[in-house]
Amino acid sequence: MLYIVPTPIGNFRDITFRAIEVLKEVDLILAEDTRTTSHLLNHYQINRPLSPYHQHNEHKVVQHLVNQLREGKKMALVTDAGTPGISDPAFLLIREAIKANVKVECLRCNGFCACVGQ
Repeated sequence: MLYIVPTPIGNFRDITFRAIEVLKEVDLILAEDTRTTSHLLNHYQINRPLSPYHQHNEHKVVQHLVNQLREGKKMALVTDAGTPGISDPAFLLIREAIKANVKVECLRCNGFCACVGQ
């Protein structure tokens, strides 16, 4: 399962309970910038493995990630702020996960946003 998780833009309190729940339960969190995401995770005392996923490595790691998803790992994809896939790396992983029949679920943000998913 691949979760597309929107993160707050500016204020850490602008996150949904569901997003926090998912981030606490997944096997791996994929982050555009692990330093930025670490601040959010530390704020909510979330201790999950964190791995970089950004425009400079997405083509190198996408197949490995899809293989792990096929094996049953649960992953959350986050960006520095906002919803992955809108203006940040996400399209490639989402497309390949769907091709591999991996379920992709897009969580909703607190406000209006255009989410991707199936």
